[in-house]
Amino acid sequence: MPELTIVSGDEAKAKSSEELFAALVSSPQGLSSAEAENRLTQYGPNALEEKKEHPLLKFLSYFWGPIPWMIEVAAILSALVSHWGDLTIIVFLLGFNAIIGFWEEHEAGNALAALKSQLALKAQARRDGAWQQVEAGNLVPGDVIRVRLGDIIPADVKLVEGDYLSVDQAALTGESLPVNKGPGDIAYSGSIAKQGEMSALVTSTGGNTFFARTAKLVESAGAVSHFQKAVMRVGDFLIFIAVGLSLILVVVELHRGLPVLDLVEFVLILVVASIPVAMPAVLSVTMALGALALSKMKAIVSRLQAIEEMAGIDVLCSDKTGTLTLNQLTLGEPVTFGLADPQEVITAACLASRAENRDAIDEAVMDGLKDKSPLQACALMKFIPFDPIHKRTEATVEEGDKTFKVTKGAPQVIMELCHLEGDIRAKAKGMVDELAAKGYRTLGVARADNGDAWRFLGLLPLYDPPRKDAAETIAQAQAHGIKVKMVTGDNVAIGREIARQLGLGTNIQPASDLFPKEGECELGGAMVDKIEKADGFAEVFPEHKYNIVKALQGRGHLVAMTGDGVNDAPALKQAEVGIAVSGATNAAQSAAALVLTEPGLKVITHAVEEARRIFERMMSYTVYRIAMTISIMVFVVAAMLCYNVFPLTAMMIIILALLDDIPIMTIAYDNTYLSPTPVRWEMGRVLTVSTVLGFLATIESFLLFFLGRSVLELALPQLQTLLFLRLAAGGHLLLFVARTKNEFWQAPHPSWQLLTAIVSTQVLAVLMCGFGWLVPPLPWDLIGYVWVYIIVWMIIQDISKLGLHALVENRSGHKRRFLEVVNQPLHSHPAP
Repeated sequence: MPELTIVSGDEAKAKSSEELFAALVSSPQGLSSAEAENRLTQYGPNALEEKKEHPLLKFLSYFWGPIPWMIEVAAILSALVSHWGDLTIIVFLLGFNAIIGFWEEHEAGNALAALKSQLALKAQARRDGAWQQVEAGNLVPGDVIRVRLGDIIPADVKLVEGDYLSVDQAALTGESLPVNKGPGDIAYSGSIAKQGEMSALVTSTGGNTFFARTAKLVESAGAVSHFQKAVMRVGDFLIFIAVGLSLILVVVELHRGLPVLDLVEFVLILVVASIPVAMPAVLSVTMALGALALSKMKAIVSRLQAIEEMAGIDVLCSDKTGTLTLNQLTLGEPVTFGLADPQEVITAACLASRAENRDAIDEAVMDGLKDKSPLQACALMKFIPFDPIHKRTEATVEEGDKTFKVTKGAPQVIMELCHLEGDIRAKAKGMVDELAAKGYRTLGVARADNGDAWRFLGLLPLYDPPRKDAAETIAQAQAHGIKVKMVTGDNVAIGREIARQLGLGTNIQPASDLFPKEGECELGGAMVDKIEKADGFAEVFPEHKYNIVKALQGRGHLVAMTGDGVNDAPALKQAEVGIAVSGATNAAQSAAALVLTEPGLKVITHAVEEARRIFERMMSYTVYRIAMTISIMVFVVAAMLCYNVFPLTAMMIIILALLDDIPIMTIAYDNTYLSPTPVRWEMGRVLTVSTVLGFLATIESFLLFFLGRSVLELALPQLQTLLFLRLAAGGHLLLFVARTKNEFWQAPHPSWQLLTAIVSTQVLAVLMCGFGWLVPPLPWDLIGYVWVYIIVWMIIQDISKLGLHALVENRSGHKRRFLEVVNQPLHSHPAP
């Protein structure tokens, strides 16, 4: 017996049916049941494979990384010194962050399961010489199957017998109209038969199908969140500071003879108070509240990090069919030949249609007829359906005592049928070409009365119209600094016309020019330049969309991708923000980070605005938290090294941590500045501003320590309370400085939730210091002087912040201008 082979998609297209039967050791009579069983063992089931990771291992992975490491070290130190209360709180925070991350990953992993649900469940196969129903998962290469109206094609097949098959493969290729196929053509797994019936030879199953390539792309797709990168970098920065200062303190104090247990206890408390133990939780709550706000706008967030990513997107790749357009074939303005009323042309076309067939073209023609009363006066005597050989429909109609025929179909066929010649033929052909250039598909319509010759009535243009709000949405996105690129499986002419109507531009690149080889993903610089400059892409397949997104990401763009079909799933998952529009398939919804629940794209611009506000809140908290870490850690360590005293008690440090982190949760409700352009984690700016603010706060604390010790000559307990009040009150005033790039008193003003939380903690801190709750008391007049001192330093910090932002912005502007000059083509520079 000859060795069985796996036939690729290209081979199946190139070989004849006879050659494929020979290659697959099969015949038009199909396989025997025994042979099918053997091949099932060899080829495997007709299903998608999935690599599964043990859920426990996946969950444990969330305990690995800079922030978890810091929290885990703090937990170990808590256990060593028997601080069980601290240990409980720390473990709770650690578990909370891990559970949130694990759940998000679990939900995102549903994309592959949704793709599997798209596959056909049953198939008609010829086994042992007879037609029988088999499980689609048991089909093997070499099987002969029957495909008829309404069937989901269960595998990649070569059509071998029958007149024709009209196949809807929009979910796979994005083509807006069904494709007519005949003997020798390939039909893809997952597409749907809309008309006709044919026998077919199974060429590829399971992981070797065209459909499976989409699934594999979804499985491998996914970009690392910029939020995760930012948290990792902040974690690295704070680890460096915390570990470095702790080591210095431990070495010096051990040399001075401080008891090891006391030192470990104090370092533990200092580390727990300084490192951002609650940082992931604060940021997660901020994004979760943002997700709740978006849900009220009819947008469901399935991956929290996507909110932060959405704030920075600068390219929106939008699927055309069903996203920018209605995915609803619509009749345009008829072109008449000799008839004054265009409705007469449409009436004739309606008579040559059958509503019960649910054909997209027939439905568009029927919907275009305003007055349907003429149809009721006619009786259908005979109907010949469309087939790809004759390329037209024909009806014999009886109206009273008259009998006539009507036909509609491909314009060139109808013109030949009517024997058009001379100027009339030239005019008709010219109109067809003109409409095609605008992206319209055309039908010719003719009528023959009482056995007379066919008379050409006119042309009916058909198109998939843009959504009513699409142009407005695109304009809003562009106003927000987002470049919109259209992606479609339709031809260039259709794509260019829709893009023109929507104000996108007309630089539509055919995917075949960008990806000359099937599946090619390594692109040269010139091709990536074309992708960057293009207004859209036509004749696109799933791997093209995926690679377009990757190419743009390679150039530093943050990419959002909208779509609704299976063909969009890989690109939706690869993009920083995948957006499944209303009515999208399960596969698209599961791969997306944002799912729209009402038609249109208008909600996207609102989502971008909300995401940018959320981003500003996270940025404010990050700057504040780094500055506070530096302020507490550097001051306490430096004071101990210089004066060999504890500037704060362990209880004070724990209270500070509570006063800082618990109310800070309300920053999720804060009012923020709305950036008109995409925003990103500028870590250079974040670390520079927060470090300077932190060191200014350290100087503020050190100067107060000096004044209290040397000028006011306070005893150590009162000096510690003085510094506690400075850090408690000054810490939250520092948040007012960090939360905006403008002067702290200018709009946007703090939300009532944030203001109430901060005022409450300030009042509590003052009362504690005045009445001596948990800390040694201070005189009320001294508390007042401390507040004046803190406010003066707050103004100094705000002025420094404004100068830093101006300096960083100036340097960024110089860098942008330099890059613009460097990247200009040589010929654009004037000759000296």
